[in-house]
Amino acid sequence: QVHLVESGGGLVQAGGSLRLSCAASGNSFRLLNMSWNRQAPGKQREVLATISRGGVTNYADSVRGRFTITRDNAKNTIYLGMNDLRPEDSAVYSCYAAFQYEGSHLLGDSWGQGTQVTVST
Repeated sequence: QVHLVESGGGLVQAGGSLRLSCAASGNSFRLLNMSWNRQAPGKQREVLATISRGGVTNYADSVRGRFTITRDNAKNTIYLGMNDLRPEDSAVYSCYAAFQYEGSHLLGDSWGQGTQVTVST
């Protein structure tokens, strides 16, 4: 299995910035598509940004132009740079990874536990 751990969340004032990290660990795997997601209390989980292994990105309309997803394949890590944060961005942010076991056709996926982001007015 692949284990994902997010970090970088916290409390920030509106208009501020944060950078989240999601590091993957495990044995003999190759990360494929990954994404950042968030879920606020009482709301459905929202896919914010996706990134392919080759670096092709897609963004939700709600964050396009403010958030940037990047990845470092050598470190098995993805990042989410968040600028111009708004109170409505407050949520638990989690990462998702699809992966392939090396030397195999077997695929799997994994979710991180999440990190809280709170944006104050």
